[in-house]
Amino acid sequence: MRLLLRQRSILPGFGLTLGFTVLYMSLVALIPLGGLFLRTAELSTERFWSIITDARVLAAFRLSFGASAIAACINLVFGLILAWVLVRYRFPGRRLVDALIDLPFALPTAVAGIALTAVYAGNGWIGRYLVPLDIQIAYAPPGIVVALTFIGLPFVVRTLQPVLEDLDPEVEEASASLGAPRAQTLWRVILPELWPVLLTGFALAFARALGEYGSIVFISGNMPMRTEIVPLLMVMKLEQFDYAGATAIAVTMLVASFVLLLVINLLQWWSGQRHCVRRS
Repeated sequence: MRLLLRQRSILPGFGLTLGFTVLYMSLVALIPLGGLFLRTAELSTERFWSIITDARVLAAFRLSFGASAIAACINLVFGLILAWVLVRYRFPGRRLVDALIDLPFALPTAVAGIALTAVYAGNGWIGRYLVPLDIQIAYAPPGIVVALTFIGLPFVVRTLQPVLEDLDPEVEEASASLGAPRAQTLWRVILPELWPVLLTGFALAFARALGEYGSIVFISGNMPMRTEIVPLLMVMKLEQFDYAGATAIAVTMLVASFVLLLVINLLQWWSGQRHCVRRS
């Protein structure tokens, strides 16, 4: 019996490694988040509700969640196209393009914000041609979407690439040989295989966009009720020593993000289960 239990051990010294894991997660995530909830619990219900229903706070929530969702959807479409091209085609400069996808991972977000502002401002390389058309990117909500799209694209591409590499091209060839048009092959053959990982990529890009701060503060203009995001509003409240307001907004943001990610994960699980049943 002792030998059987030893063979079933997942890792050498499992109890010790589990203890280190729990300690690490507690120090990094559980204790800080628990302290955040405890600090918020000191507020009365009326005070908490008045903070999170303030017009300025609601405008920041709408902008943060709306811009993050739009940017994640854009990355979902173009990330799929980019990942498909990198996996299925060979062309000069392919390795360079593949390496540039990881640039937002290594680039400081402040540098990204300054670069995007220089490009899309009224006197920028692209902005100077958009202003005469009455299209404003920098210092407007579209600029926030551009910044969030920039920092979220790698999450979608890197999530899709391994799955596309494992997707057998012969399945598409068989569909084409049976007379299916390209649109039907895409919708009936390829996308069912990719739905779970597409939802994962969307969730990662969306979650990353919700917490973005550095690149947005430069390109948004930080105008209350118009281009002010939730992370910036929390920083401003901390600078004003309004710790109660900052923690109330942070807890609301945390709970809303958790609920949205939980829904996305449930949809991903449901899609995966449905796909497994269909294949069996």
